[in-house]
Amino acid sequence: MSKMKSFKGKIEDGGQDTVSLHTNDGSIGYRIVKLDIMSANPSAGTGEHIVKIFSIKQASVTGTVDFADQTLLAAATLKTNSSTGNPETIQQVIFDNMTFNQDIYVTAIDVNDSNAINYYIELEQFKLDLNQNTMATLKDIRNETLAI
Repeated sequence: MSKMKSFKGKIEDGGQDTVSLHTNDGSIGYRIVKLDIMSANPSAGTGEHIVKIFSIKQASVTGTVDFADQTLLAAATLKTNSSTGNPETIQQVIFDNMTFNQDIYVTAIDVNDSNAINYYIELEQFKLDLNQNTMATLKDIRNETLAI
């Protein structure tokens, strides 16, 4: 039986948050089921936020989204324009159905300005059997090795 866990936070432009999920034995697995983002100051003018979730810590935060990156778990964009008198909000969210059992890292950048952004993540939490645990752990080790 699985249960849901949620996490929320605010990231400054160019920042990175760590969502602590690791356990001593890696027997708990997670899957992203929801990612929502909202500008920390929606009336601040024009913003174009890119929020990404990774399985490994990022050396730098960029505005590039690369779905070929096997460490990318989710990406969301939010475009706001309140300076025209007709506020508009366009949001896109895409996430992978990948199972992980270690910490995840949330990055954010505003490519038009320097506004902070809020995020809300829902994760499905479930018990991993020995084979699933081994596969998730080996994938994390492989991703860390590739990042070096």
